Amino acid sequence: MSKEPDEGKAAEKEVRIYSLATTQNECIMFLEEVNGNRLLPIWIGLSEGQAIAIRFSGIVLPRPLTHDLLLSTVKMLGWNVDKVVVHDLKDNTFYANIHLKKSGQATVVDSRPSDAIAVAVRAGCSIFVDERVFERCQVLNKPISETEVQKFKEELKNLKPEDIFKELKEKKTKPKPPEGEEKGKSKEKEDDE
Repeated sequence: MSKEPDEGKAAEKEVRIYSLATTQNECIMFLEEVNGNRLLPIWIGLSEGQAIAIRFSGIVLPRPLTHDLLLSTVKMLGWNVDKVVVHDLKDNTFYANIHLKKSGQATVVDSRPSDAIAVAVRAGCSIFVDERVFERCQVLNKPISETEVQKFKEELKNLKPEDIFKELKEKKTKPKPPEGEEKGKSKEKEDDE
C-alpha cells in the first residue's frame, strides 16, 4: 500500500460497466462514461470477467471467490473501499488503483483494472477513468437508438483488439509529433500473474 497520491480529481471521469463480451479465450469489458458518450474497451481474462459477471447475475456461491476474500480482508482490517480509478495506459497495459479509507487516513493499492473493478462491484463503490486514459487510446461512442444497440451487440460477437486499434496502426505511418506530444497506444493486455 502507498499513501494516496495527489490526483487531479477533475481529470477523473466516472464510469460504469456497460457490457461484458466473451469470446473463447478472452473477455472484453466496456466501461461507459456516466456523463458522456464514450466507451472504453479493456481486454481482460476470462476468470476476471466471470468474477465481475457473477456479481451482476445474482448467483450466490457457498464459498468466497478471491475478490470476495480480498474485500473481506480489507474490511476486517478496518478499511473501506472508497473508489477505483483506471489511471494510466503505458505500453498497451492499463493501470488501476484501489483507493482505501480508514478513520481519516487514505491509501492506494496498485491493481490490474479487472481485479480493481471486480472488487468495486462487490464494494458498491464508484469507478473512475482518468481523462488521460481516454486521450491515449481509441474509444467508442455509445449507441443511442435501439437499432444501434442491436447492431453494436452483433458486432461485439466478432470484435477483436485489432478492430478497435487499427486506426492507431494507420497513424503510425504518419510523421511522429514532437517529443512529449505523442499519444500512447491503446490495445489492452493485462499482465498475467
